[in-house]
Amino acid sequence: MVERQEQTAPDAVLTRIGQVVMLHHGGDREEARSRFLDLWAEIGEDGDPLHRCTLAHYLADTHDDPADELAWDLRALSAAEELTDGRPGGDPGSVRGFLPSLHLNLAADYDKLGRAEAARSHLRRARSAARALADDGYGAGVRSAISRLALRLGEDGGPGDEGWSPVVSGR
Repeated sequence: MVERQEQTAPDAVLTRIGQVVMLHHGGDREEARSRFLDLWAEIGEDGDPLHRCTLAHYLADTHDDPADELAWDLRALSAAEELTDGRPGGDPGSVRGFLPSLHLNLAADYDKLGRAEAARSHLRRARSAARALADDGYGAGVRSAISRLALRLGEDGGPGDEGWSPVVSGR
């Protein structure tokens, strides 16, 4: 019974990250950035990859400079890859749902920086990873964002595009 409780116990770091995300969504971007950076200092460059991935993913959104945003999104992807490359303790399932959004964010970052080829490369990876998303609100939202960025980049995002997945929703 104790083992079962440990498995379902909330992750305190992820809870703290979630609290700062709410602060950010509430409009206090500067305070959110400050708190995220404090958490990053606690976790460290060698901390739990899921914590680093989640934190860097959200921290990127608090930056105005596209180069800073890109740096944090790259950290998030690097941590995600640690979870998916078979390293001990890695749990590919825990980050699989993040990959489409991570690549989408990187594509948008590169687009803002005028690096069209890098943007298109990550857009293709986002499309491919989006096939694993559920047919729910989150999945539909990510697919829709992928389609909008594809239009902005001058790509049709249609069935001839490898990894393309239509938004299918019964809602």
